[in-house]
Amino acid sequence: MLVCCAYVGSSVEFETEADSKDKLELLEINTEDIHTGTSSHHLAVHRRSHSGEKPFDCCVSGKQCTNAGDLVKHSRIHSGKKPYTCHVCDKAFGLSGDLNRHMRVHTGDKPYKCQVCGIVFSLPGHLNTHMRVHTGEKLYKCSLCNKSFSQSCVLQRHKHHVHSNRRPYHCPDCGKMFKTNSDMKRHVRTHIGAKPYSCRHCSEFFMLPDQLERHLLKSHNEGSLFVLNTFE
Repeated sequence: MLVCCAYVGSSVEFETEADSKDKLELLEINTEDIHTGTSSHHLAVHRRSHSGEKPFDCCVSGKQCTNAGDLVKHSRIHSGKKPYTCHVCDKAFGLSGDLNRHMRVHTGDKPYKCQVCGIVFSLPGHLNTHMRVHTGEKLYKCSLCNKSFSQSCVLQRHKHHVHSNRRPYHCPDCGKMFKTNSDMKRHVRTHIGAKPYSCRHCSEFFMLPDQLERHLLKSHNEGSLFVLNTFE
């Protein structure tokens, strides 16, 4: 068999043979495949993970790739080719991994779990962003008031609500202008008297979600005092 040269002659010792297999994860290729030439090719590709060599260059962007397969995948960014199609909604993707992640939208699979509070996520990036809630890390700083936020989307909402005077949404009944579509929709309910938020414990209905949260806490002891302190 062929063995990755990074471990040949290594002085690393393990307690058992099983430990060595688990921890080293040597690239071992069956000698039965040598006549095809595939084994030596895979070994050469693997060695680049140690050397950092990237011999395949994109002629458009100059990006360097470790192997030809990665270059082919990268080239789809420029060509727009998307060979992987979702069989549920027909959305297409350039990479199989992107399709696999997209399928969680349909399956509801959320394999990434926060070890602090137990909330689960469909993507590792969403979990990483969520962890800032526990660590207090705030990477996104407002250039106008120096206030910091843990998520870029929250920063953008802050800029729009606090620093922007644009009010593109108007009430069809009275013409009042609003910064967001959700604010306008909440206002429209004051004209039509709609109460879309219902209590699951009783027959009460509410115009705003904040009102429902306060009701749940006061009448059914469900929720957090944070809600009460925030809105009263």
